[in-house]
Amino acid sequence: MSDLIDLARYPIDSPGAALDGVIARTSAALDHDGCAVLSGFLTDAGVRALVAEADAVAHLGHHSHSRTNAYFTGDDDSLPVDHPKRRFFDRSNAFVPADNFAPDGPLRRVHDHPGFDDFIRRCLGEPKDRFFRYADPLADVIVNTAGAGNGFPWHFDTNNFTVTLALQNAESGGAFEYAPMIRRDGENFEAVSQVLDGTSDRVVSLNLKPGDLQLFRGRYSLHRVAPLGGDRPRHVAILSYVEEPGMVGSPERTRQLYGRVLPIHLERAGLRADSYLD
Repeated sequence: MSDLIDLARYPIDSPGAALDGVIARTSAALDHDGCAVLSGFLTDAGVRALVAEADAVAHLGHHSHSRTNAYFTGDDDSLPVDHPKRRFFDRSNAFVPADNFAPDGPLRRVHDHPGFDDFIRRCLGEPKDRFFRYADPLADVIVNTAGAGNGFPWHFDTNNFTVTLALQNAESGGAFEYAPMIRRDGENFEAVSQVLDGTSDRVVSLNLKPGDLQLFRGRYSLHRVAPLGGDRPRHVAILSYVEEPGMVGSPERTRQLYGRVLPIHLERAGLRADSYLD
């Protein structure tokens, strides 16, 4: 695995002081502003291998286009027209479903490497009984691919954290921008409005490099991917974890994101332990 992950820098399979130090630094960054970047987590060879794999299946991505607000809710005409919940932006990208990545391919080899899951769990400070791989065969390991003009407008995530691997940047644009923990103590609509207006002094801009591993608490930090430019697509791998074993997406949400459903989605519809709509 040393040809894919920089295990000298990030010894995820070797418990000890070196690994504990990496976890402590990552956890501190997450506690500070909800974001941690592990630069160069992948080796140069690892980046090349994962990009080649993503390029080979990018045409199988399901493209979607919509207009959305930061909360993924419908319009509410009882609110003022400039309220954040009434401000909608174009969203366009594509997700390559997980069943396009071979069990022995480089992306799954990274994800399946001994110690990877526990490393992520410890960095996030999650208990063992509340941390599981997403059991969805279309969504446990996916790649988001986007071309010129695409991006992802300002939004909050519906899950508590995301785990991503930057694989390839577009020729221009694509910075990851976020307002750290802007709704730690409530919705904070005034501060959200300032971000949407471009007048906030709270926005942090990150230019992630191919091979960087990012852990992000997007439930509380407003964030976006700036619009992209050029012919080269942006590829980002997304590795999903949940709080209950055996969880899969609802048929409606799965069809929206990936363009199809599998028997498991129909069999487990309505069986999730949580009460969230998605």
